[in-house]
Amino acid sequence: MNNQNIFCEKQNKCGACQLQNLSYPAQLHFKMAKTIRLLGRFGRVSEILGMEEPFHYRNKAQAAFGKTARGKLISGIYQSGTHRIVAADSCYLENPESDEIIVTIRNLAQSFGYEAYDEDAHTGFLRHVLIRNGVVSGQFLVALVTGTPVFPRKNDFIKALLEAHPQITTVVQSVNRSDTSMVLGERQIVLYGSGHIEDELCGCRFRISAASFYQINHAQTEKLYGAAVGFAQLKKTDRVLDAYCGVGTIGLIAARTGCEVIGAEINADAVRDAIENRKLNGAKNVRFVNADAGEFMRSVAEEKEKIDVVFTDPPRAGCSREFLQSLCRLAPERVVYISCNPETQARDLAYLTKNGYSVKRIQPVDMFPHTNHIETVVKLARGGRS
Repeated sequence: MNNQNIFCEKQNKCGACQLQNLSYPAQLHFKMAKTIRLLGRFGRVSEILGMEEPFHYRNKAQAAFGKTARGKLISGIYQSGTHRIVAADSCYLENPESDEIIVTIRNLAQSFGYEAYDEDAHTGFLRHVLIRNGVVSGQFLVALVTGTPVFPRKNDFIKALLEAHPQITTVVQSVNRSDTSMVLGERQIVLYGSGHIEDELCGCRFRISAASFYQINHAQTEKLYGAAVGFAQLKKTDRVLDAYCGVGTIGLIAARTGCEVIGAEINADAVRDAIENRKLNGAKNVRFVNADAGEFMRSVAEEKEKIDVVFTDPPRAGCSREFLQSLCRLAPERVVYISCNPETQARDLAYLTKNGYSVKRIQPVDMFPHTNHIETVVKLARGGRS
């Protein structure tokens, strides 16, 4: 193996950057070949869209807290596939300011006498920290994840943190007492600011809370969503369904063309964020419903309502068979399928191409440089349409 390109001394312990041993052009070649292998049977694969600067692209950073045998507080990331903390002060993928804030929090916590949470004994205080930053707005959100709601000398700690990092816009305490791999708990307590930040993406404004789903690579997301909306060839007369709409990002960006957009999402918290984002953008041609996307499509089809375009951006498991059946029954003219897992996307494309659709465009995007992950956008059209 050629290791001359390895840039991080934590690589063998961490395991997050699986392709670090390859130069960035070689990584893109690897991902392009993988996309062709998985999706090439459906049509020509366009050249993968890579990054100009493939470092420090993550607008979300997080760290776990633990302690050494001598009781010293450490922070870092879990070794891949384990709950063993790899102590680290920085990461080549994360925003450097976020990393500096994490180090400050660890040092302050040590001086304040806070203990790291022990997952086995269920003792201690500090479990994780999660930081989000708005790439355009410059705002920072800090979420301190604790094992108890009791926060000793809370005001003094927050004051010291803000003095060290005045760019922090809001601080939230997330109480997580559960025996879980989830970072955030169900209870969020706003300690400073509004509890959220804002950012801009593809000309739209979005409110981002600690638990919001928001793509972590701003530059590549603009390329991804730009390709998706371009594939849809939207007209003002189109009715568009944004399935798995989350906080409404794709739907609100698509709505800028003047078409009517309906977003469906089963997660009630995400729908609340989507509605706030609609207000933030003054998008009167968009509405969001709290519903399973497949069931919603089936009800729309039963009522014989016409939908011209469907955007779908499912989780890694892909679309369920029930969802695909509902989609085919609804029979939109165009489908734009965004995927974070081309393997399950290939399975779903096989179903759709056997049920009246043909693949017209395939565009891979490198959303996560130095890792195995690939994002793909596929345009499908019904029958012989373009």
